[in-house]
Amino acid sequence: MSRASALMISTDLRKHCSRRGAVAGFTLVEVMVAVFIFAIVAAIAMGGYNELVKQSDIANAGASRTREVQSAMQRLNIDFASLEPRPVREPLGDSLIPALRSDDRNQSLLELTHSGWSNPAGVPRSTLQRVSYRLENDKLLREYWLALDRTMNGEPESAVLLAGVKRMELRFMDGNRSWHKQWPPLGYSAPDGMRLRPIAVEITIELEDWGEIKRLIEVSG
Repeated sequence: MSRASALMISTDLRKHCSRRGAVAGFTLVEVMVAVFIFAIVAAIAMGGYNELVKQSDIANAGASRTREVQSAMQRLNIDFASLEPRPVREPLGDSLIPALRSDDRNQSLLELTHSGWSNPAGVPRSTLQRVSYRLENDKLLREYWLALDRTMNGEPESAVLLAGVKRMELRFMDGNRSWHKQWPPLGYSAPDGMRLRPIAVEITIELEDWGEIKRLIEVSG
């Protein structure tokens, strides 16, 4: 083979390789377009993910709030359903506080004695419990005392039962099917006043997020 022929073959080979490289590779414009498309798809996907997380958080918060409201109403229902005609002594003196007391003149919304206070540790105490409910800073607090007939030093245990409460109102139905806004009923002076129980209690709670909720609870006994 002559030197000229070899040179021609080498030139043709370089041209062929150059054409194959041009076909197999990407230009800078193509790479930039691909990166731009990927960025758009990633942004859309991230937006969808963030929205999914947001909706999940909203759903979880709603479920948590529902459980909180249900738990509070169940606690009220248990306390009223197990109401006992057991008055307690005043912290100072020998006068008595009714088994159920609800009066706008008092700091607490209501105060009552209920049965069924569980005692898994077997502590020597009564299964009756004295509890009260009051509003403080838009929170419904439930308080209870370790002893029924407490002293001046007997501070109650307190727990937030429900948050976001704008107001709470109570009505009590007596044996004649009449409603009263306080208990014992205003002007009631019979000897059994300290042990008197209503036959039903209507609870109205206005929440910041849910609005007004009404519950009617039957009092056993």
